[in-house]
Amino acid sequence: MRGKRRIHLTAAVIAVVAAALAGSALAAPTHGTATVTIRHQARGCHAWSYSGGSYKASLAVQINRGSTLTVVNNDVMPHKLVMTSGLSAMLTTPKMNHMSARANIRFTKKGVYRFTTKAGDDYKWASNMKTVGEDNVLRLTVTVR
Repeated sequence: MRGKRRIHLTAAVIAVVAAALAGSALAAPTHGTATVTIRHQARGCHAWSYSGGSYKASLAVQINRGSTLTVVNNDVMPHKLVMTSGLSAMLTTPKMNHMSARANIRFTKKGVYRFTTKAGDDYKWASNMKTVGEDNVLRLTVTVR
């Protein structure tokens, strides 16, 4: 009897911890920093991911006013982050011209902001990497609440 109680208690603790972790992973960032990461992939050449989510050519994210979005370039080519529409945002180091380069966007006003990247040529050391299909056009829509 005592063993069954211990098993039930352990299972309950694991369920509570798992629920807490899942909730924190899905929560939108408050005033702080969120991350979008660009990576190389065989189909479509490159894609990006928001805060560890799945990699896609087009992302739509929501953040709070006052937050900073960091874009990390882990692709085999340089990217320049370009704002295509929206209110003015504070964009620093948009030219991500080496591996792990970062661009930062600070959002001080509520609204909808749209971004893309202008990709450059592969770095010389990565020129033999093969891709399938046409290169993805990266699109990012940020809704600031």
